[in-house]
Amino acid sequence: MTDPDLLELADESPEALYALLEERGWGDGLPVVAPTPERVDAALAGAHADEVIAVLPPRGGAATRRAIAVNAVLAGCPPELTPVLVTAVRALGHQRLNLRGVNATTHPVAPLVIVHGDAVDDLGFNSGLGAFGPGNRANATLGRAVRLVLLHVAGARPGPGDASTQGQPSKYAYCTAESRSEWPPYHHSVGVEAPSAVTVHCGENPHNFHDMESGDIERILDKAASAMATFGVNNACISGGEWFIGLCPEHAATAHAAGWERGDVADYLFERARRPAGEFRRQFELLSWAGWMRDAPDDEMLPMTQEAANIRVFVTGGAGKHSCVIPSWGMTRSVTLPLVP
Repeated sequence: MTDPDLLELADESPEALYALLEERGWGDGLPVVAPTPERVDAALAGAHADEVIAVLPPRGGAATRRAIAVNAVLAGCPPELTPVLVTAVRALGHQRLNLRGVNATTHPVAPLVIVHGDAVDDLGFNSGLGAFGPGNRANATLGRAVRLVLLHVAGARPGPGDASTQGQPSKYAYCTAESRSEWPPYHHSVGVEAPSAVTVHCGENPHNFHDMESGDIERILDKAASAMATFGVNNACISGGEWFIGLCPEHAATAHAAGWERGDVADYLFERARRPAGEFRRQFELLSWAGWMRDAPDDEMLPMTQEAANIRVFVTGGAGKHSCVIPSWGMTRSVTLPLVP
């Protein structure tokens, strides 16, 4: 008996599969790996295929383990990455992340997946040079698989399910990994005491800042503050938004050598990334601000987020003193979950 969920192609060529996906409005526009039963079963690794991991808006699609496995295969993920993908999808389903808003907004926002802990080395994720870029199978295929789940399960296709005005390159794949540093791993700082973890933060593309010369962490972070203090991001008018600060290892080492912890970096940026209240009011008619900010006089310097705890610091990248700030969409909160094999 033929399985009604299976599609059979008379021609097994990559071109035939590509044409089928294009005809049905599937895929991300790039060639894919055929999700044969054998490949999907390998990705499932004996797990209960019909277990629903999350229900994803806007379509309200059920992200079962089988659906996740199919998209993992399409993206070219090795089977050993499936637990990371399942954890990322589970994070996408958390109410605090607000995936419905993330997909429905005209803002260019995409879920960034950050892998932490032992899984970085064990599974071959790149946390070094080019950590946000191409050339690493784990980063590239995991990030792409998350996007395919959003396209196929959540229904986040440009137009009916994803209203982003211009989109952004990270809507193809957006995955990095945390570098080891003198600080404890990021996930421990948010209370996830596990060997490995996955964070999902819905944000813009990384905004670079650099300091090649200084051994002064304050001078380095002043550049980060200048990249943050712009009216061109949603965090300017939505004070509850998070900022992720991706420090390169050298900048993080400078901070540690000065006796600074992650919280000290966040506190400094909270104080330094500021603009006068009156300038915010001249730029925006609608301000979703904390009450204490709404009451501030025009000449008071206001921060780019309502509390220092909204500034999240992690370490990624290789040699070369470039770091980045990653603004959020504003009405979303990051989710960090332990990685369960």
